[in-house]
Amino acid sequence: MKAYLLRAHVVRSATAQRAVLVLAGVGILVASAWLSVPFYPVPLTMQTLAVLLIGGTLGPVLGVSSVVGYLALGAMGAPVFHGGLGGVVVLAGPTGGYLLGFIPAAFVMGWAARLAGRRTATPSLRVAARRMALLAAGAIIASAAIYAVGVPWLGLASGLGIERALTVGFVPFLLGDLLKAAVAVGAVYRGSKAVSQRRPSLF
Repeated sequence: MKAYLLRAHVVRSATAQRAVLVLAGVGILVASAWLSVPFYPVPLTMQTLAVLLIGGTLGPVLGVSSVVGYLALGAMGAPVFHGGLGGVVVLAGPTGGYLLGFIPAAFVMGWAARLAGRRTATPSLRVAARRMALLAAGAIIASAAIYAVGVPWLGLASGLGIERALTVGFVPFLLGDLLKAAVAVGAVYRGSKAVSQRRPSLF
């Protein structure tokens, strides 16, 4: 009986911890929707960076759960999208594809971080380089996933067509997204390294 109660307590504690992490992820996404940094040729919005960080730190399951929770909150009308907008109309609009692209992006970055975070018996520079390479690949593929959904959606929903959508919805943001990917890789790498010194694995 005591063993059963202990297991139940552990399960409840783990569930509560996951719920808190998901809520924190949702909060970060909401906050990032309001942030932008002056940059050339267009200002940097922080949501792509937030998605990469959430996926990279929470892992694929909790990362995706955070994004889905955020999108659900916005779909219900909460003003959590860029510019304080909310509602299904935003998700169905020209930029909705980018928002939906956050889901595969969080999963890809989370999966890459999980692979990079695996412990090895003999840490070395080679292992560190491998981890950085995995995170970099994850960040690039995750960013590409956002555009893979967002650009065609923009072209169809706005009537611009794919070629024009690439011109206005991809090319101007490429440099900024490469910078955000680099920041995310560095942050996730340092964070996972710090956590691994305290417990077996973050992921």
